[in-house]
Amino acid sequence: MRARRSCPRSEAGIVLVTSLLLLVVITILALSMFRSFGIEEKIAGNSREKHRALQAAESAQQFAEWWLTSGNNVNLVGVCAGTLNANAAQGRVCTNVLPTVVANGVTTVPWIVGGAEAGVIYKPPALTVNTAGGAGAYYGAPRFYISQLGGAPTGSGTIYQIDAWGYGGTPNAVAVVESTYLIQTGSKCLDCP
Repeated sequence: MRARRSCPRSEAGIVLVTSLLLLVVITILALSMFRSFGIEEKIAGNSREKHRALQAAESAQQFAEWWLTSGNNVNLVGVCAGTLNANAAQGRVCTNVLPTVVANGVTTVPWIVGGAEAGVIYKPPALTVNTAGGAGAYYGAPRFYISQLGGAPTGSGTIYQIDAWGYGGTPNAVAVVESTYLIQTGSKCLDCP
């Protein structure tokens, strides 16, 4: 004969309730983990665009430094307003320092001087510009602005301030860089002791 065990009525279904609660907890953990991955993906994308904007701004800054050392610092203009195109061999050096003439500050782009955009547009050869967006495209070509600050304290050379900015893939990803650049003339004997 078999012995029959009986369960009290109050314990019936406890395994089902416990399983459902455990399933709900695991579902909540999984959803929060997926949401966290989405936020991290956005952070990584924003970081990428920030670096792209910085690289675009630095390329314009380096081009402006090269342009100055190539003997183009004689294109001295008074107050600079309007834009030029460095890719069409245009450029200029301004007597006004950019932070003193831009109403909203250097970090607000585009720079507006006298009611017009200011600066020299420089589009590196490999840079793709597409204001509508697109994979790998930049929102706009970078720009630079060169100001003559005056003579060097040593009396030999001229000091320039170069401001440059560049976009990433969106109009919200912008980087602004600035450098102070000294150009000296003279000669040095490399074979002398």
